[in-house]
Amino acid sequence: MHMKGINEIDSRIIGSLRDLEKGEGEFSRSARVYREVLQIQMEAKVSATVVRPNLSEDLVRGRLREGIPLLPFEDFHPDWKQVQAVSKQIIAHVVGDFEVSLEMYDDLRNIGSDVGFLREAAEVWYRGLSLERVSIARTGDVELLASVVGATLKPFLSAYSESLYPGIDQELWRRNYCPVCGGKPDFSSLKEGGTRWLFCSRCDGEWLFLRMECPYCGTRNQEALAYFTIEEKPGLYRLYVCEECHTYLKGIDSRLSGEEVLLPLERVLTLDLDRQGRERGYEPGWTTRKGTEGSSHGPAEEEKERRAN
Repeated sequence: MHMKGINEIDSRIIGSLRDLEKGEGEFSRSARVYREVLQIQMEAKVSATVVRPNLSEDLVRGRLREGIPLLPFEDFHPDWKQVQAVSKQIIAHVVGDFEVSLEMYDDLRNIGSDVGFLREAAEVWYRGLSLERVSIARTGDVELLASVVGATLKPFLSAYSESLYPGIDQELWRRNYCPVCGGKPDFSSLKEGGTRWLFCSRCDGEWLFLRMECPYCGTRNQEALAYFTIEEKPGLYRLYVCEECHTYLKGIDSRLSGEEVLLPLERVLTLDLDRQGRERGYEPGWTTRKGTEGSSHGPAEEEKERRAN
């Protein structure tokens, strides 16, 4: 696939992933699959048309103080024809690389062919709800369906993120969800001064967070928090775990890396940490729905309820 207009850093990431594909086994296959999706997303972000919310500085600061993400779904206005085009590419990739049932194929085809269905699925996913609520979903594989919707929306959310993050006062946030889209973190980084930063699993945004707190259940019980490291690179990569919610979060100590942290690349380089986390009995915190079903449905839905009141 020809890379159309992506920047130097993105080109470097794609090149590194291609090198990883030259190996053997499941890791090289995972690198290829991830690289193909990432390439679609990178090219889509270059041409993505998004309407930036008209937020005054006072309104931004007010929302941050109240814990309200800056981009509720009501203000998420990509060009849905562009989103549909990306969804078709992602769906073709999924059908080509994975075994999908006939029912799953029909669900994917419906989402890719009808903008109305796509928007419905996007809103349900954005609010942190199960896609079982989508009227067209007949398959039991709602996780794969959610992955497709998330992968489709990522380049557009990333475009919003790059636009909105420069205006965020990090000291006003310190919450366990993204200040732009309300997504959960899937990676973390320790930086100079020992500060801890979280990366959003949905829009790739980055925000400052407390060092000794679980980013999923919020516990500060030090007896429940721990981390493991990789023997080959002691201290560089970390697997943070929480005994109260039984989740894990991958992380890197940027002070030891000596290089800029390239999040899309690090997500692949640390796949073995995912294996270790699951083998130890923990779940990836960014994929769990604990605390998001049945009531407020997460920060994005909480924001909607506040505005309604």
